[in-house]
Amino acid sequence: MPEMRMIDVGELSLRCAIEGKGPLVILVHGFPESWYSWRHQIAPLAAAGHTVCAIDVRGYGGSDKPEAVEAYALERIVGDLVGLAQALQPGAPAILIGHDWGAPIVWNASLTHPEHFHAVAGLSVPFAGVPNRPFTEIFREHFTSKGRFFYQEYFQEPGVAEAEAEADPREFVHRMMYAISGDVPRGDYFDKPLGATFLAGLPDPQPVAWLTDADLDFYEGEFRASGFRGPLNRYRNHERDHAWLQGWQGKRIEQPSLFIGGDRDPATFLFGAVTDPVGMMQHFAPRVEGHVLKGVGHWTQQEAPQEVNRLLLDWLARL
Repeated sequence: MPEMRMIDVGELSLRCAIEGKGPLVILVHGFPESWYSWRHQIAPLAAAGHTVCAIDVRGYGGSDKPEAVEAYALERIVGDLVGLAQALQPGAPAILIGHDWGAPIVWNASLTHPEHFHAVAGLSVPFAGVPNRPFTEIFREHFTSKGRFFYQEYFQEPGVAEAEAEADPREFVHRMMYAISGDVPRGDYFDKPLGATFLAGLPDPQPVAWLTDADLDFYEGEFRASGFRGPLNRYRNHERDHAWLQGWQGKRIEQPSLFIGGDRDPATFLFGAVTDPVGMMQHFAPRVEGHVLKGVGHWTQQEAPQEVNRLLLDWLARL
């Protein structure tokens, strides 16, 4: 087990799983996850000569959990990473690796604070540049206005998704993870009418090697203790995030970058908006290397840990 530490990052404190010595690598998870999502990466990256720090993002697990929706704006979470890098490796830039929500967090941290982060890798969600309009406008145009369900619309009203998820955290995490994994039979289980609940129509989870009962025990314990308010508040800041990022309109990520997605992950293709995520990213991160893994769904580093570790270690060794 890595060492668990509470680190003061300025505005609040984050719970961090830390292992190894050497240049700092910060691992940032997504929804609905935890530092534990990186359980297969921490020791190998540490053994390769890095100080590895897998965080609980604010609102999750053992990290501080402010109440206000605006406390989960991208600018504030990026600030947490800046504070963490300064606390653990003052005077030297860190490397960022993020998955799911962690990917846009690390992409934009690298874009807005290149002096603090000298390389960045994102899993599942590619970088599409500074947005021209808030994502709420996009999904309401393509889904909500047409009477179709979109999970981020469902997450917008405080309390609604929290009630569904907190009724049975284990069931929520299990069904969500299985439904968008590479193991689920093909089908769009989120193609349903506006007004449906998140879990409605999702397939019954079947046993998969990458998500054990012990893993589910851990996630269940974390979310029973923390609740889902903070994690869901991240989805309620699209307008704030858009406004903040306009200061970097036209800028690119100039640092060495790596993208790893799965060919069965809708997020890798931005829900159908792109067919070549790596080619798209080259316009916004010209030094990007990219890989799309066959048969892999949304939970990239948990579903395919050996391949992800091989790609990460190769990339890190060449920085």
